[in-house]
Amino acid sequence: MDLSIIIVSWNTRDLLLQCLESVYQESQTFPHLQIETWVVDNASTDDSVLQVKNKYPWVKLILNQDNVGFAGGNNQAIQQSTGRHVLLLNPDTVIKRDGLRSLVDFMDSHPQAGAAGSMLLNPDETLQTSCYPAPTLSREFWRLFHLDAIRPYGVYHMSNWDTNKHREVDVVQGASLILRKEALDQVGLLDDTYFMYTEEVDLCYRLQKKGWLLYWVPQSKVIHYGGQSTQQVATKMFLCLYESKLIFIRKHHGWLAAQAYKLTLGLATITRLLFSPLALLEKPSKRQHHLRLASNYRRLLTTLARM
Repeated sequence: MDLSIIIVSWNTRDLLLQCLESVYQESQTFPHLQIETWVVDNASTDDSVLQVKNKYPWVKLILNQDNVGFAGGNNQAIQQSTGRHVLLLNPDTVIKRDGLRSLVDFMDSHPQAGAAGSMLLNPDETLQTSCYPAPTLSREFWRLFHLDAIRPYGVYHMSNWDTNKHREVDVVQGASLILRKEALDQVGLLDDTYFMYTEEVDLCYRLQKKGWLLYWVPQSKVIHYGGQSTQQVATKMFLCLYESKLIFIRKHHGWLAAQAYKLTLGLATITRLLFSPLALLEKPSKRQHHLRLASNYRRLLTTLARM
């Protein structure tokens, strides 16, 4: 098998079906690619599973009684997969023509590549941020205080990149992330300590430590709608994001670095809350968005000490 595609889904029926249709169209266009497709359903309450069974009977299903998260769900399918490469694919994506073949061809022609990511596009097909520099305390500080607007340091300046050339990067977003099975066997599965977020950052970090290279491959284009599962539980996922970042820093940089990150996060949160009353001066749509953010940051401040 050339490629094992793994999609972890939670209540994303319509988007999941659209994603599977794009997988099907790609597989029909390039029948020489031997592909298996897994859908791991994390206890959805819509009729996702029934629809997949009826419309795409070739999909291999894993049905969980509880939501085991992104890492846990992917690990279940990875352990049963048979492909030389594994593609982690979000259900809120649509693969554009040649998207799969480009990734497989790239991995086959670059044996030093442990992983590679597609060029992610917004629904209007504008460029979406899909890879990042390796996270450090200084970069997290830079991002938290929005200093990238002055000089990109916590993020890549992707708008300046040549979209016809692949590029070596530190971290590839897990929305469309191909992994060499040989590399996975060496570094291990996704760390399911992370329920959601940062698990692909952790995996990319471990791959690099073992000498594997990671790439952004713009020849593979994938539309990514973004946040379609997490927006259903937005506040919980907001807190989960920062908890996952803290887990990463504590795991790879130690207890002292984790305390420094908590202090930085606390300062950034207080700064945001001090400026939050300015939202009352904005237009209604922006006002509601910023007031919801302020509510999330208040929750974060009260839970930070327990993280």
